[in-house]
Amino acid sequence: QVQLVESGGGLVQAGGSLRLSCVASGRTFSNGAMGWFRQAHGREREFVAALNRYGGDIDYNDSVKGRFTISRDNAKNTVYLQMNSLKPEDTAVYYCAAREGAWTRRLVYEYGYWGQGTQVTVSS
Repeated sequence: QVQLVESGGGLVQAGGSLRLSCVASGRTFSNGAMGWFRQAHGREREFVAALNRYGGDIDYNDSVKGRFTISRDNAKNTVYLQMNSLKPEDTAVYYCAAREGAWTRRLVYEYGYWGQGTQVTVSS
């Protein structure tokens, strides 16, 4: 059974920073891409960022480009999302996702494994 467990969410003021972590267990994704999505209240889940195993293929939603950085530590089966210059519109539940395919993708259905989500709230 694959498990993805996120941590690092919380409440922060606008302009602040948070770092999310996602640990994969039960199976190693030796070639798979991993990503972050978010879902604000009443809205559809949207793509935030993704990267492949070696970091040569990295993709960001335009709304977070230049503020968020995705990275991974394959030895620890962990992916991170460093979020800087946070805005109130970044408020959402953030989900870690993994896929068996090597390349990054932006669509929810292309990821087969999901974490339970971690709440990020940015106050103005």
